[in-house]
Amino acid sequence: MLDAIRWDTDLIHRYDLAGPRYTSYPTAVQWHNQVGAVELLHALRDSRKAARPLSLYVHVPFCANVCYYCACNKVITKDRGRARPYLQSLTQEIETVACHLGPKQVVEQLHLGGGTPTFLSHDELRQVMGSLRRHFNLLEDDSGDYGIEIDPREADWATMGLLRELGFNRVSIGLQDLDPHVQRAVNRLQSLEETRAVIDAARTLQFRSINIDLIYGLPRQSPLSFAHTVEEVIRLQPDRVSVFNYAHLPERFMPQRRINSDDLPTPVAKLLMLHTTLEQLTQAGYRYIGMDHFALPDDALAIAQEDSTLQRNFQGYTTHGHCDLIGLGVSAISQIGDLYCQNTSDLGAYQSALAGAQLATSRGLLCTQDDRLRRAIIQQLICHFQLDFERIERAFTLDFRGYFAALWPQLQTMAGDGLIELDARGIRVLPAGRLLVRSLCMLFDAYLAQQNRQRFSRVI
Repeated sequence: MLDAIRWDTDLIHRYDLAGPRYTSYPTAVQWHNQVGAVELLHALRDSRKAARPLSLYVHVPFCANVCYYCACNKVITKDRGRARPYLQSLTQEIETVACHLGPKQVVEQLHLGGGTPTFLSHDELRQVMGSLRRHFNLLEDDSGDYGIEIDPREADWATMGLLRELGFNRVSIGLQDLDPHVQRAVNRLQSLEETRAVIDAARTLQFRSINIDLIYGLPRQSPLSFAHTVEEVIRLQPDRVSVFNYAHLPERFMPQRRINSDDLPTPVAKLLMLHTTLEQLTQAGYRYIGMDHFALPDDALAIAQEDSTLQRNFQGYTTHGHCDLIGLGVSAISQIGDLYCQNTSDLGAYQSALAGAQLATSRGLLCTQDDRLRRAIIQQLICHFQLDFERIERAFTLDFRGYFAALWPQLQTMAGDGLIELDARGIRVLPAGRLLVRSLCMLFDAYLAQQNRQRFSRVI
């Protein structure tokens, strides 16, 4: 049983910095356009030779309505016909990528994200899954982790039945907040009844796992109203709950310009929301996995954390970090061995590239030995709240204390402040430091000093 997290307001004020979420290291800020389709094809060949298992991510960018808080790559349209040419391009990409992989590479994990994947019609969803099954080795025995993001306003019992038939066994449901005043302020009106209907359908149809996403810090939220939302979510008993900090960056994300900044809660109110949420979820039996994520003790994430097999990638915490991640669709990200690469985020450019029989890879990065070292350290800290120096030294043939000598005074400061326990054998993140683990990871980020911190959200 992992130690409980401990709330320390003084430490939070001192270490609540802006920084990366470390779904990758190096972060996407470091990627560049010198990486393209050639590098991707080489990485796919190496994946085939090593016969590594696969995780597929498919991006469906369309939404019928704009949510003002959203920072995802999306296309807002009421015209459902816009999906047809996109799916033609997606099918072409699936065929092109798959022919460079081996037929024995099993797809252990699959995720459809967006946007709103259920923007697609039932026939179009069948088309996407049919194409994936023809060209990749998808599991047929329901043993894979095959998930999809659901907007309850776009899904009914028939849709949930179709998704189960197509092989999906996990759903992630966007809820954000139940208060009608907050919902109007962010242009996402969604009733508790709509959400409950989708969850009831998922349980009846024997979906394996249900995740609910919440956001604190939205306009017109108050600690009391958000506590009510969390209380209702606990009654729904999802297997996982994600509680994200809203980062208001209207200069980067145009829809956020429709939010009145005067309606945003104060920093003090946001802290109270998080503190109350932590208490509510832990008292209800949820385990704090880290980085805004909670899970019931019998959930795969909680078990993987106890077994020290939990990992983190672009899909967040995962039990399938050993797989090569293949991103398909506009803006989709792949992580294959030591290569990160991303498709263009421009829908027209994506479709033009595939129409010309070219892959749409627009940027990426090939990790150096130092990148791999720091990535391993950050993974251990952010997933397991501890780091074994000897294990790192064996894997990378170095002296940890010597290699990171410049960091030692800062690590000692964190130890003196009670965030970590530091000795000759390693680092252990203490209960007071678990909420602030990103601040610890930032010490090992070789690129952070060169970056504009305003690009990132704060730790809390």
